Formats: sequence, structure tokens, C-alpha cells
Amino acid sequence: MTWEILWALILGFLLSAIVQTLVSKRQIRRLLPDDSPRTLALATGLGAASSSCSYAAVALARSLFVKGANFTAAMAFEIASTNLVIELGIIMALLLGWRFTLAEFIGGPLMIVFIALLFRVFLSQRLVEEARAEAAKGRRGSMEGHAAMDMSIPTQGSIWQRLRTPEGFTATSHVFVMEWAAILRDIVGGLLIAGAFAAWVPN
Repeated sequence: MTWEILWALILGFLLSAIVQTLVSKRQIRRLLPDDSPRTLALATGLGAASSSCSYAAVALARSLFVKGANFTAAMAFEIASTNLVIELGIIMALLLGWRFTLAEFIGGPLMIVFIALLFRVFLSQRLVEEARAEAAKGRRGSMEGHAAMDMSIPTQGSIWQRLRTPEGFTATSHVFVMEWAAILRDIVGGLLIAGAFAAWVPN
């Protein structure tokens, strides 16, 4: 099973590292000013291309929200980060089949739409400000450092030119390693449990 999913994880983490190298967290925050359909679509796309670690996704969504991003857009970003990332889709297709993968990638956007509608109806500005004040208190979780770190490089030049620079290579490699470090414990634990079940539980 490890070899079945390893290439998908490497590919997904590499693509995520490239995106995080090219797009700064400040740019992401500027792109999420409200809860319009366009902004939510952008939040979903950026989330799907970002870290697949749920802890880091929550920490980053909170950081974006505290620094001015719209709450609903930050939640859309978080949901996409944990449900719509590329490596998750590939692994689901390999292990569970295309039907589960399709359901995941249909259900994720639907979840974001439903939450956006519920927030628009029931979430008051007072509650949003209370949430922002609470988030700003700075209670640090295990992945706050990951969320606060911005390895993006300056925007001069084409994508390929920026990635080929020493700074681009260094930033991409550092983010790639951080992605592995963020979820390595979960991956190893999951594979050990799955292997134990496969070996000990009869068909």
C-alpha cells in the first residue's frame, strides 16, 4: 500500500510546494475580502492547491482571518485544503475507486456552498468580530509555525524563471519538506494500522 500512494503524495506535495512558493499568504489574504461567489471560488481553488495537512489548514485559515480575510472565505479555504487537495483525490482513486473520488470532489464544493449560505443567513457581524477577537488572542496550536511561515519568492519573471532561481528552488524544497513533516506521523500511523488490519483480519 505504501508504494501505491507514495507517488501521489510526492506529486501532491510538490505541486503544493510550488504554489506556496509562487503565491504569498499576503496575496491570498488580499484575494479573500468578501463572501462573493467569485471570492469563494478563489478560496476553494487556493485551498485545494495548498497544504493537505488539516492542522496546518486550520491554522492558516485562522491566520488569514485574523489578518483581514473574510470569515466565510477563510472557511472555504480551510474546507478545500482538507477535502479537495490533489494528492487526496489520487489516493482515494487508487484505494477506493473513482466513485468515492467523484463523490469527494462533488461533495466538497457543495459543502462550501451550503456553509456559505448558512453563514449568510445566520452569521452576524457581531459574531464574526467576536471570533476575530478570540482568534487574535494568539493561542498557538501545533501547526501555527507552519501557518505563519511564508516561503514565497518575489514576483518578477515568469513562473518557470522564478522556480529556477536558487531562491525558488530553496523555497520549494523547504515547503516540500515541511509538508511531509506536518503529516508524516499520520501517514505512518495510518499505514501501520491499515497493514495490521490487512494482515490480521480475515477476508
